[in-house]
Amino acid sequence: MKTINLAEKLSLFDTHWDPKVVSAYNENDVMVVKFQGEFPFHKHDSTDDFFLVLEGEMFMDLEGQDSVKVSAGELFIVPQGVVHRPRAEQEAKVLLIEPKGEPNSGDADRPAAPKDHI
Repeated sequence: MKTINLAEKLSLFDTHWDPKVVSAYNENDVMVVKFQGEFPFHKHDSTDDFFLVLEGEMFMDLEGQDSVKVSAGELFIVPQGVVHRPRAEQEAKVLLIEPKGEPNSGDADRPAAPKDHI
């Protein structure tokens, strides 16, 4: 049991779309990631997708719906099975929670990030 400084963890890397595991919670990975540009559209068939914007803003594009702006201090949950694409015009820093082993790319053709622990 210890505190985790998310700003410190985010300062350890400069890559985008490359989530880093900072802790675990009930068989979930708690991760920090930096977004810039757009991720491919994808879905997760067996889990919801949790996004908490720590700094900056992101947009969640949803198939067949208007995009949703998510600003610092706001969270957005994509229900399982919903096709979505996160994107950010400027760099956004985001906290993610996903079940251990869940590929961040869902069913997209993009290879999943390795989810290194920092």
